[in-house]
Amino acid sequence: MGALILFGAGWAGGGVLAAFFVSSSLVSRLSAEPAIPDTTRLDSKGNRRDHAQVLANGGVAALAALVGLRDPTLGLWLVTGTLAAAAADTWATSLGARSRVAPRLFWSGRPVPPGTSGGMTVLGTAGGATGGLLVAASGALAGGLPSLLPAATLIGFAGMVADSALGAVVQGRFYCPACHLPSEWPVHRCATATLHRGGLAWLDNDGVNFAATALAAGLSFAAWAWLCPCS
Repeated sequence: MGALILFGAGWAGGGVLAAFFVSSSLVSRLSAEPAIPDTTRLDSKGNRRDHAQVLANGGVAALAALVGLRDPTLGLWLVTGTLAAAAADTWATSLGARSRVAPRLFWSGRPVPPGTSGGMTVLGTAGGATGGLLVAASGALAGGLPSLLPAATLIGFAGMVADSALGAVVQGRFYCPACHLPSEWPVHRCATATLHRGGLAWLDNDGVNFAATALAAGLSFAAWAWLCPCS
């Protein structure tokens, strides 16, 4: 995916990718020691990305970068907006894990266990905004596009909020009858088959991440069409 971004969006796109990858990798290490004990947390994948997580967070950016072969400015806008959304979600998840206040569901405000998809904290939300701003700034500086900074920052934040909303409402939710704990997987980490409790059973967190970055790509195109009419 890095090769596709470099091929389509050039070194400017590569700089945005570097800002996302380096900052997200560093901030993800902060979630290694959560503020709330592990016994209350869901069985998430952890901070090591597998191939599905990589595709979910960067696949849209890699494909969108190819638009840069036809219009370099648009290609950079798409890459920056989608990676700003991915960075915002990563930062929000990692820093939110350090919150000493339990997260609340985006749509109802109900407290939920740490790690629950759709759960949001003040610390995590502030961290997500910071991550999106960092990636947006890298794209604006690399491409010499001042208007990209506020636009991609807002798009990144919108992508993070959309991710939480989708996670709270439509992502599959399960329950382990053996451990009496919520889960995001059809099989719990204890190897017990879980019970489907809500959402779409086939939609996991990776699918939600992909949908949120795809939304960010659409918003990036709309913002480019509005702010760069002469491109």
